[in-house]
Amino acid sequence: MADFERSIVTHYNLSTPYPVEWPAELDESDEEAAPANHPSARKSKSRYSALERSASDRRSVIPGSQKTGDGRANLVQKDEQDPLGGTDSVVAVLKQRGLPVDEDARLRNKFLLSSTTFSPGLFLSQTHSNASTQSLLQGLDYLTRSIDQKSASLKVLVESNFERFVRAKATIDNVYTEMKNQGTETETGLTSPPHSRHVSRSSGHFRNFSSGSAAGMSQPSKPPPSKNALRKESEFGVQGIKTPLLEVSQKAEDVWGPALGGRQREERLKSIVDAVQQEREIYELGANLSKSIKQKDYEAIVERYNSARNYSNDARAVAEKAVNGRQALTDDQIHKILVTGRMWTNVETQVKALKRDIWRRLSNVQSVLPVAGPGQTEEHMELIGVLLELGVDDNPIWVWLLSRYDYLKTKITGMSERSKVEIEILRRRLAASEATPPPATASFLRQAVRDNPSAIDTEQVIEMWETNLAFLTKLLSLSSGLLGEVMEFWDSTQSFIDGQKQSTLPTGFEGQSRKHHRLSEAGVKDLQNGAIDLVNLIRDAVFSLFADAPIEDISLLLSPFPPNTPSTPLSAALSPGESRFGRIDPQTLPPPSPKRGEPWEDFAFWPPHSNSLSAVHYLSKLLNLVGTAASEMTSLSPIKAGSHSYEKIKAMVGAARERCVRAVCDAWNKDAESCRNLEDWTRSPENRDQTKMPTLFVGFEKTILLGLQKILYFSETQTKAGTGEVITPPPAKLLQMVKTQFVTSVYKALSGMVENAEKAVRVDEDDWIVVTPDMISANAENISSLPIASDTIDASSRNVRMLLTLSNLKALRIDLVPQLVNLFESSFSVKLTDESKTIRDVLGQIDARLFQSYTLPTILTLTKTIKDGINAPDWAPVSSPTQVRPYVYTTMLTLVMVHTEVSTTVSTPSATTTTPSSGVGSPPALLSEILSYLLEAVSTALLEAFSNRKPEKYTLPALMQATLDTEFIAQTMSQYATSKASDTQSEIYQVLDKRTSNDARAKLQQELGEMRITLKKLRDGSRGSFGCFKRQRQERGRPERKATE
Repeated sequence: MADFERSIVTHYNLSTPYPVEWPAELDESDEEAAPANHPSARKSKSRYSALERSASDRRSVIPGSQKTGDGRANLVQKDEQDPLGGTDSVVAVLKQRGLPVDEDARLRNKFLLSSTTFSPGLFLSQTHSNASTQSLLQGLDYLTRSIDQKSASLKVLVESNFERFVRAKATIDNVYTEMKNQGTETETGLTSPPHSRHVSRSSGHFRNFSSGSAAGMSQPSKPPPSKNALRKESEFGVQGIKTPLLEVSQKAEDVWGPALGGRQREERLKSIVDAVQQEREIYELGANLSKSIKQKDYEAIVERYNSARNYSNDARAVAEKAVNGRQALTDDQIHKILVTGRMWTNVETQVKALKRDIWRRLSNVQSVLPVAGPGQTEEHMELIGVLLELGVDDNPIWVWLLSRYDYLKTKITGMSERSKVEIEILRRRLAASEATPPPATASFLRQAVRDNPSAIDTEQVIEMWETNLAFLTKLLSLSSGLLGEVMEFWDSTQSFIDGQKQSTLPTGFEGQSRKHHRLSEAGVKDLQNGAIDLVNLIRDAVFSLFADAPIEDISLLLSPFPPNTPSTPLSAALSPGESRFGRIDPQTLPPPSPKRGEPWEDFAFWPPHSNSLSAVHYLSKLLNLVGTAASEMTSLSPIKAGSHSYEKIKAMVGAARERCVRAVCDAWNKDAESCRNLEDWTRSPENRDQTKMPTLFVGFEKTILLGLQKILYFSETQTKAGTGEVITPPPAKLLQMVKTQFVTSVYKALSGMVENAEKAVRVDEDDWIVVTPDMISANAENISSLPIASDTIDASSRNVRMLLTLSNLKALRIDLVPQLVNLFESSFSVKLTDESKTIRDVLGQIDARLFQSYTLPTILTLTKTIKDGINAPDWAPVSSPTQVRPYVYTTMLTLVMVHTEVSTTVSTPSATTTTPSSGVGSPPALLSEILSYLLEAVSTALLEAFSNRKPEKYTLPALMQATLDTEFIAQTMSQYATSKASDTQSEIYQVLDKRTSNDARAKLQQELGEMRITLKKLRDGSRGSFGCFKRQRQERGRPERKATE
């Protein structure tokens, strides 16, 4: 061991110059133990604590050694001669024996006589292991002589200076006593001897050697010493000046500190600045990360966290390299490791808190955004990406999907149960109210010809229907309903299962999050089952509404949803009656409705006393939602993959349709009895020789039929391709039910008309019924300006009533009832065999011959004109045509003459009837039927003429001319077009297409644009001549009449 290293080991009391840990013995306290009478914990050391230590106190750092005045230097010599006189160096002998005495100071001290840890046995076993008994006896003599020599020297010293020792001892004791008892005045006559043994013993400084004769004397009580007495309690006399000294020291430090310590502080600060500047990024990383977290700048957070992980990995690599290579770290490396560790602790704490916040937000992201949409999608994908970048043990994709499933399940269940209770409360209130009287029901049925859903039933009934609609909309709507959220949930799930969405997600630091990009097979199966569960919940809610009887327990409404929390469904799923229900008193809840045998008692969704108009209006909307939802639900891949849910959804659709048809037919049957109240004995604005009864009845029947057609066939439902036959054709029993009810309603209406005609009417004002706005509120705006004389009817006269009824029956026989029959057959694809035959025989035989006689000459004329014009040699043009041929104008003029004849003969002129060219009003039904029939004949004549024309092939100009002629007639007569006329016109184009070449067919497509311009010019030019055929503007909401074939 080098001298320098040995000096270090000796000076610092170390066992080796390169210790790997702090020596435990150096951690021993250097403070005095508390006195016996003060067992409390030691006090903190003051700046004057050096005065508290006895000058003779020596405490060892190394066991058996002593400290010098500075507390560090060792009193043991580095080497000494053999105390037995053997050699001059004990250390040299030990080195020869291979003992590491240079490296281990404790071991060396055990062989040195000057050390308190000297071990005689160990000394003899190592330094004199081969010594003989004689040599050991000689060594003993040598040791004895050495001790005697030192003792004799001390004896001579003491004897020659004994008196000096005594005087010095007495002086020291007196001074000590006076300093210790400074300020204490002793009592008279009780002065202690100057050299009391008692005092000397208590002093602990060998004062007992000069003790006096006062042993055993009792000491008088003394007053407490002054604050300047040299006692430990007064901090050896400095307690009084301690505070002033501290203040002076502080002031001196404030005044002279900057001047005296400026350079040192400057150097220290400079070194600190250099160290911080060198590792500035590490020092600033924690603060920058905290700032990014507050700003929710996830990109910056991930970047800084990755930087922190890189620094941490670098520091760990340096430490591991030093440990593996048994190399000492440099100060710079140690400093960097410490700084990195402190930074990493700070960063890891912040990131853990951030992860907890992101987990919470990810689990609750669906409750923050009430409506699903791109914003929600972007947010949860962003949160998942951040978690993958930061690195997590759990799969954030799975956690989000599971939380989304739980949220949707809770929301569907809660919203469905609450909405059913609200519907039941409204149903009970309606059941407790009085039924609508027939005259009031008739006033609602008159609204069938208007587009005013709010006026087709009472406000209470409309409110319940709206509640049903709101419930199914929130449940089944794809844009704003729960089904849309379920579909979006499965789309996201499928994207994760297929791995499509993971392509945009990060793999994390060093790819540690790549394991979360794939869902396990068990997880995929659970997600599929979860989607099926959500679909089944929706299906059960819909099925329960339509198929189950009204619920009995409505107490759920008394326990409303708690405030919106992450685990609670959104309370926004409440129905429109939420505010009213919020004021419900539990004591005033409506009781269950009594059973009176009414049809609506077994239906939870059917408002009591509802009429058929409101029923078909709202039920068609409800079933449209159901059909669309069923198609969407069966399009889910888990449902398609052989799940039993498919059949359940199919059964739900069938059950909902059947219950709706039953409700409509029962209401229809009751309303048919009220149709007799439609008769108010006022002229029809559309046909002055009729009353309003036929129009109102037909409008009512059409509305019901069209609504039932939507209910039975889901005609307005948009189904997805590949969803199978989830919406099946209606069963025969439902069609038979509708057919029977249709015939029943017609017979009841006709019976009511006959009854009205035969039954006398009680009227005032000289048996005249004056038309007033109150009586005809539905058409007051059209009739209020008419002269009373022309609109008054002598309803008290039976003949007048019979004539008007016959006129009404004629209108029904010729136009209205056939339209209804055709509408029924075309809507339901069912032939009214015996019933339709009976109706047509009774209503059609009378006028069939007249109708044919009237129209046949005109048809022959039109047919001859068309055939002669088309077969004329100059019909086919040489170039692109710019005009229709003359036969077209001749045909149209013939139709104009028919129009004028019918309109001026059949219709009664009135103030509300205007010229056809004005575009106001609607044509008479008979006129429409005649012109439609003639248009069919024209279309047939065109078809025959174009089919038989020679030559067989049509050139491009001829093809263009034929198209121009046909389109001019079709568009001008579009108001009177029927399905037969449309089909015939389609056949015309097929015939033309067959009799032309491919080249002409291709060029025709290029000329279509120019032909449209030409056709528009021709129609604009003939607007004055053929304005009577223009489609008349009709009152808003009034359905267009359909001509019969």
